[in-house]
Amino acid sequence: MSRAATVERRTKETNIRVSLDLDGSGKSTIETPLPFLSHMLEQIARHGLMDLNVNAEGDTDIDGHHTTEDLGIVLGDALRRALGDGFGLRRFGSATLPMDEARAAVSLDLSGRPFFVWQVALPKAKIGTWDSELAEVFFEAVARSARMNLHMTLEAGHNLHHCVEICFKAFARALRAAVELDPRQTGVPSTKGQLD
Repeated sequence: MSRAATVERRTKETNIRVSLDLDGSGKSTIETPLPFLSHMLEQIARHGLMDLNVNAEGDTDIDGHHTTEDLGIVLGDALRRALGDGFGLRRFGSATLPMDEARAAVSLDLSGRPFFVWQVALPKAKIGTWDSELAEVFFEAVARSARMNLHMTLEAGHNLHHCVEICFKAFARALRAAVELDPRQTGVPSTKGQLD
């Protein structure tokens, strides 16, 4: 059974297409007008071991907000569609990872009920052309659109690039664990018989 999805979203602000295969090998083709965000999406594919193709255009002449948020919306939607009814899913995932002086912890539940907790104190600054505060915007959009419960905590770190990148890597590893199929799971992993 294929666990893949393609989602497109076109507005007056952005034009985005995302293709996602949960059972891929970590390959990605990412084209966005925000180089640092492109680099972070590559982290999700590589460390989540999912194939991800992204083609995004947006009004980055204004700033990166619309493009970042809409990418989160479309990626979350593709994830939800690729998961289908959640049959055989592990459902929960967590990861705590270091990157030099930075360390992030991510826990998530593919519950069908969106909730987002962001305990990541970042200075308002740019990483290349991308505003650091957009990391929160991106992950909140993913959580809401994928209907996941997502908790993210930055436990240590002072280099801004490292702090943001390790959040993306920890998210990828937690997501990789949650989307795996459990050979012992004989149905949907919920006493309700459905995820929501």
